[in-house]
Amino acid sequence: MIGNMGGPTLIVIVFIVLLLFGAPKLPALAKSLGQSMKILKKEVRSDDDSTTKTDDAPKGDDSDAPKKSE
Repeated sequence: MIGNMGGPTLIVIVFIVLLLFGAPKLPALAKSLGQSMKILKKEVRSDDDSTTKTDDAPKGDDSDAPKKSE
């Protein structure tokens, strides 16, 4: 979708953002957006790692489980 945008379209979008947020607020907005992306990437990576670890565990192998006495 972003690949379909040309130069004039991007200039209009930047102009609208400047009107909405004002020039002094843009650095703070960019910083908070960057921090949010960093947190999102970290959470996705940790979720992928935990999913991979649970998928690697052998299924149906209860050799470590305590034996039930009847």
